[in-house]
Amino acid sequence: MNKPLLAALSALAIAGLGATPAIAAPHAAAEASTPHAAKTAQAAQAVKATVDFAGTVSLSNCSGSVIRFPGSADTDPALVLTNGHCLETGMPGAGQVVTGQSSSRTFGLLNSAGTKVATLRANQVVYSTMTDTDVTIYRTTTTYAAIKSSYGISPLTVQDTHPVAGTAIKVVSGYWKRVYSCNVDGFVYRLKEGDWTFKDSVRYTSACDTIGGTSGSPVIDAGTGKVVAVNNTGNEDGQRCTVNNPCEVDAAGNVTVRQGINYAQEIYNIPACFTTGNKLDLSASGCTLPKP
Repeated sequence: MNKPLLAALSALAIAGLGATPAIAAPHAAAEASTPHAAKTAQAAQAVKATVDFAGTVSLSNCSGSVIRFPGSADTDPALVLTNGHCLETGMPGAGQVVTGQSSSRTFGLLNSAGTKVATLRANQVVYSTMTDTDVTIYRTTTTYAAIKSSYGISPLTVQDTHPVAGTAIKVVSGYWKRVYSCNVDGFVYRLKEGDWTFKDSVRYTSACDTIGGTSGSPVIDAGTGKVVAVNNTGNEDGQRCTVNNPCEVDAAGNVTVRQGINYAQEIYNIPACFTTGNKLDLSASGCTLPKP
């Protein structure tokens, strides 16, 4: 797991991982030979420039984001996405699914510059698990419309299609107020870490050298601005399939260890599990999330 703060600071002191990660910056548009091409390049640049801290949140020991689904309404209660292993009552065990659990957890809402502008509060853990994936979704006491009206901040939209290898992405940590830029390197059939197994995980290219505290950060498609995954772990010491040292297992059972490489969990399958009013329905058509 991308460890919480105290463990992260220890790792920084011991391993010298405190080097400042790459900060996201708009890329200059390539020279274009026609006005149409120039406008297209400028539009693409404008989209990329919107990937900042707006809509991300900081937790007591993790990162997260205010998210909406393609079918969410402005008047729906706002949802916050982070990792299952960031759950305040402790990491869910293998095979465990938490739904409808009361919560009063708070989140620091950030603006585009990474400045905290508000404190959001949860009233429920809508869904949390570390089985097949590593997600927690909180319901807050406010709506998307109220957040927009008060702070000018819109939620991040979850992409409801599978991410694509080679896609330029940005991992935006509200905890550290840092942005990591890299690409989707590929997908892992099974990622095993201690007692937990994650399915079809996203593997980053090496530039996304995420550290403790980045757990739960949204992984954002640099072209569309949509959330395609949630950052969760990396192999720190080169160990095989242990906590903080996940290993890759292919369909034939072959194990690969990639020290220094980090991973995220896909979330494209989550929107199908939410219905009108941002209500969880694990029996909905197309919902493949693990059930209690």
